[in-house]
Amino acid sequence: MPPTAPKKDGKEEKSGGRRTITLNRKARHEYHIEDSVDAGLVLVGTEVKSLRAGKANLADAYARIEKSGEAFLYNMHISPHTEGNRHNVDPIRPRKLLLNRREIDRLAGVTQQKGLTLVPLSLFFDHGFAKLELGVGRGKKLFDKREAIADRDRDREARQVFAARNRE
Repeated sequence: MPPTAPKKDGKEEKSGGRRTITLNRKARHEYHIEDSVDAGLVLVGTEVKSLRAGKANLADAYARIEKSGEAFLYNMHISPHTEGNRHNVDPIRPRKLLLNRREIDRLAGVTQQKGLTLVPLSLFFDHGFAKLELGVGRGKKLFDKREAIADRDRDREARQVFAARNRE
């Protein structure tokens, strides 16, 4: 289901309240995602404008719960806004995540287990607010990645065979 639908005058109309900005496709390949939570982000105005233009990258980003009891997102790149001049900030600065105390405590407890980490999965606008889908993931081993690729190839071949039968 597309997040926007074209109108007659050429502009796009929002359908629903959630519009995806970017996905971290690498995260689902590198980690087994066991749980996910939506978190708000503390941003400045020029960062929001860049996000509305779709200029963000989650490829190397990760989240961490600090000793102060706050959650931060590191290494997410938001390109500087073209007309932001002196109001632009560092593109890869740490950004605070807005979570409830219960959620922070739960995530802190889960990430202290061996091998679990907080991985950003997607960045989206929800009713005008920038949000981040944060996943609790366990790193995959090399054989797990190969197995996932083999499964995907088998599924694709089965769909092709099924589609060929339906055409006849």
